[in-house]
Amino acid sequence: MGTEAPEGLTPRNTSRGRPRTTGSATCVRCGRTAGRTRATWPEGKICGPCFTTATRTHGTCPDCGQHRLLPGPPETIGGPRCAPCAGIPHDFHCGRCGVEGEFYRLGICARCALRDDLNDLLLTDPADSGMAGRIVEVLCKADRPESIITWKRSPKVQALLSSLSNGTTPLTHEGLNAQAKSAERETNHLRALFVHHGLLPYKDPHLARFESWIEDKLRPLPEQVARPVEHFATWHHLRRIRSTTTPETSARGPVHSAKQEITETVKFLDWLWQTHQRTAATCTQQDIETWLATGPTTRKAIRTFIVFINNTGTNTRVEMGHYTAKNRPAITQDQRLAWLRELLTGTSESLPYRVAGILLLLYAQPLVRVAKLRVEAVEANEGSANMKIAFGTHPVPVPQPFAELLQEHLRNRPNLRTGSDTRSPWLFPGTRAGQPLHPDTIMDRLRGLGIDLRGARNTALDEHLTLSPPPLVRGRTRLLPPGCVPPRRQCRGRLVTLR
Repeated sequence: MGTEAPEGLTPRNTSRGRPRTTGSATCVRCGRTAGRTRATWPEGKICGPCFTTATRTHGTCPDCGQHRLLPGPPETIGGPRCAPCAGIPHDFHCGRCGVEGEFYRLGICARCALRDDLNDLLLTDPADSGMAGRIVEVLCKADRPESIITWKRSPKVQALLSSLSNGTTPLTHEGLNAQAKSAERETNHLRALFVHHGLLPYKDPHLARFESWIEDKLRPLPEQVARPVEHFATWHHLRRIRSTTTPETSARGPVHSAKQEITETVKFLDWLWQTHQRTAATCTQQDIETWLATGPTTRKAIRTFIVFINNTGTNTRVEMGHYTAKNRPAITQDQRLAWLRELLTGTSESLPYRVAGILLLLYAQPLVRVAKLRVEAVEANEGSANMKIAFGTHPVPVPQPFAELLQEHLRNRPNLRTGSDTRSPWLFPGTRAGQPLHPDTIMDRLRGLGIDLRGARNTALDEHLTLSPPPLVRGRTRLLPPGCVPPRRQCRGRLVTLR
């Protein structure tokens, strides 16, 4: 690593997987000993991991010039060769589809083995053979079919697929919602696959879970509390979130905020009813002041409900002002530059999270927006020399050496082999098909390094504001209240210089 890591850096454990078995057989490629070998080729004995690597390496053979499987020795001049050119006496072609690769079962590849299993499960006696056939095709499209074979071994997955095949569960969002109560993780993964491949229309997963959350939240409440909360949740939050949610605009942030406001409103109304036998329509200003003064600052979240009952005429005798934060976290500029150097040149995190952290530290972009960036936001027509990235309408330059790091990330985006394919539009593909990496995942990984996310973004905003021309700053901030930080869109055209 070129520079020392910033203070507070927490290194991650890099050891992964099961420990290798030991034995007397020595692999000619890796030199490690194993209990047994998978094959004996002209060069010698080959262990299991090296055999798997060899049977998953495709490219152009330097001898015959054909694009095919290259299981030959990788250390030879020009790289590995195909089986005939390397003198390997084995036919790696699948006995059914003809694709070269590792055999998974009785001379056939993993994809053909998966298709056999799914046909037995879904096409034996389907209620709708066309629909069942489309499900089989969707699951067989995975770039790494072995992962689907492992996933479908779960009894919950098999029960879910069987219910879709026999018609017990209709292939709709509502049908999957009913199954999610007993197999939430499996159902949500299958839903993501269906949406990604067009079997189901798009529906924001955060919005779907929010609708179920509201029902569960209201169920145990007394009628005097549940009625105004249901009115508030349905006509204020749900209606607003439904109207603004699109595939490009996630409902995650609005849903998170709405849950907090609804939860605090439930606590307030329950306290009001249990203590004073009053409801939202009969509460007084003194009730609100007492509630706010005798608890944590999270109670300020009832303000939206107070405004709501004012606007709807439920109770116009009460009011509540805005809450102003008492402090604004920030890190020093030296700390920010140290973190930038660490993420650019260090090895404390994997590449996707380093790129996401740099977008936060360099451009002051919130990680919620970073997670939703698409590949098309990056303009790299001439490689990394003149790369630009768009966070809004106008793209901004990507400085070196970050441009090279971003280019490397584009070539090696993660999570494209199980649910999503290489056509995934997201700059940071998630583990579920068709969805980006969850912002909380990025936040947790960067916090685990010791980065103060809010402080880092505030310092980046301050730096951009410092570099902006005074007329631009005055023109854009004259309508803001004293002490308010300008919105991020005013600072997009400026870059910090990495020294």
